[in-house]
Amino acid sequence: MKTKTMDDAEIKFKGIEALNKTLGTTAAFRFLTLLHREPTDYVEISRRLYEGQTIEDIFKRAKKLWKQQYPAHNSR
Repeated sequence: MKTKTMDDAEIKFKGIEALNKTLGTTAAFRFLTLLHREPTDYVEISRRLYEGQTIEDIFKRAKKLWKQQYPAHNSR
């Protein structure tokens, strides 16, 4: 599967679209408001996001995605 690189505007659009689809409009708006209102503990988010994964698992996944998104860099 080949994945194209998205610019910032497209990422924002798709992110909001995904939030609306998953949470509904009201909850998506509330979620976005919470992000700006409260301090965010990115360390805790990372711990929860990568819980149960080894460094090797994370690296393999990142390497696979990099090769899919940036095929011109694969020969390096």
